Amino acid sequence: MIGTVPTLAVGQIRRRPAAFAGLAVALFLATGAVTLFGSLVAAQLTAPRAVARVPVEGPGLVVIAGAFGEIAVLVALFVVVNALGFTLRQQHRDLALLRTVAATPRQIRRVVRAQVTATVLMAAVPGCAGGLLAARAFLAALQRRGMAAPGLRIPGTPVPVFVALGVALLVGRAATALTARRITRPAPAAALTDGAVGQRRAGAARLLAGAVVLAGGVLLLRLAAGRPAGELDKAGQAAMLGSLVLLVAVALLGPVAARLLATVLGVPARLLLPRAGWLAEANLRGYAVRLSSAVVPVALLVGLAATMLIMTSTAEQAARATGATTSVTKASDVWLRQAELGLLVCFAAVSTVNTLVALTADRRREFALLRLVGATRRQLLRMLSVEAALITVVGVLLGAAVAGAATGAFSVAVTGSVLPVVPGAACGWVVAGAAVLTVPGIVGTGLRAIGGRAVEEVGGERG
Repeated sequence: MIGTVPTLAVGQIRRRPAAFAGLAVALFLATGAVTLFGSLVAAQLTAPRAVARVPVEGPGLVVIAGAFGEIAVLVALFVVVNALGFTLRQQHRDLALLRTVAATPRQIRRVVRAQVTATVLMAAVPGCAGGLLAARAFLAALQRRGMAAPGLRIPGTPVPVFVALGVALLVGRAATALTARRITRPAPAAALTDGAVGQRRAGAARLLAGAVVLAGGVLLLRLAAGRPAGELDKAGQAAMLGSLVLLVAVALLGPVAARLLATVLGVPARLLLPRAGWLAEANLRGYAVRLSSAVVPVALLVGLAATMLIMTSTAEQAARATGATTSVTKASDVWLRQAELGLLVCFAAVSTVNTLVALTADRRREFALLRLVGATRRQLLRMLSVEAALITVVGVLLGAAVAGAATGAFSVAVTGSVLPVVPGAACGWVVAGAAVLTVPGIVGTGLRAIGGRAVEEVGGERG
């Protein structure tokens, strides 16, 4: 089978272009982010000594690239891992079938690694090119605001590109090794059965890992809350990093948390729309892992955006109350925070659209079975609309919980109070944006997914 590994890998990519396109977009953003901030650091390190010593406003280019890039790169890699895990889960049945015809676990891992490597290489070229262009534009914007020396230039060294490519391959292979275990560990027949019915519940190892990560997030927030008021920037970095760690915990514990919230929120849905509400709520509760995959990107979008907005408002009010001019109130730093927020929201929005579109498109066979037992297209669209609304609400609630914990810790450090300043209008726009990305994405994709012939969809393969 060694000679057929590339053929099988390419064949799977061709058969599931939507899933691999989502992964490719995530990898494009990740390699672009690493190249962007790596190029900024390289610009400062390779600059002539006279240029490097020119005084600038703010902490300097290396600090900006490190602080800005740390969160942005972690979020980008989080999006990659989420997209990769979902892409591999979509192939579970196909890869399990290979095991039933004598493919060994090692051969399955080779096929998956070949897929990931091919996707990384395809996405890395435009990603790194886009990162270099973005680095030049970002450096120019910093120079216009006096935050970088005028003589700095993005160097022609390929080191940032190689680092971006290496990071993408390393993260992709590591995530592949973890995700592929569900296919390679059980017996072939058990793996095939699991792939046919889908994973309904989270495993004990996943829940244990989620508990450990959750404890780590809480420790980071305690560290943020313990910072003195004069170390506002450090408190903000710790709170942002803590919110990201909590979002990773949400991704791991999502099947339990999302299922519980869906059960509670499903009660009014069943009362308002008895048939569609009951079916939507039963689907969400019955496939907890699938529900978690849909909810996590929405929670990521809301959690990151709300954390940034609330932290900024809290710090600005604290600065006004003391009458001090800090980095929070400077126009250049306000612009920097807005740029960081825009980049993070872009990553989270891409993850949301990618995941929800691919999840809905992968349910063609399920929709066809419902049509064969008497459900009409209109009823299915109604069910999908209720599902989309519930997914939005669950994602918003989980994201708001993360933002509340992170900004509460930051507020304790800055003001001494656990209650932060919440910009209601801005947070309302974040929630509205999450709904705009979620509901049309699910319903629009569902409209296409239920358009084929039911008998052909049931008789064909999934996806």
